[in-house]
Amino acid sequence: MAIKSLPIRIDTEMLDKLHYIANYEGRSANSQILYLIRKCIEQYEKEHGVIFSERKPKQKKTP
Repeated sequence: MAIKSLPIRIDTEMLDKLHYIANYEGRSANSQILYLIRKCIEQYEKEHGVIFSERKPKQKKTP
């Protein structure tokens, strides 16, 4: 499994609150975000079924 980077834009107040919660939970902000993403995926799959990841190659743009 490759690890990818995903830059996001987040306002200062929300970031401060994320750090507060992450600290309370004993996680880094990055780990807290990954935890929340996992929970979101689990909830979605519980309601809608398993998501099968199929990475498709990018199509070349033709002029």
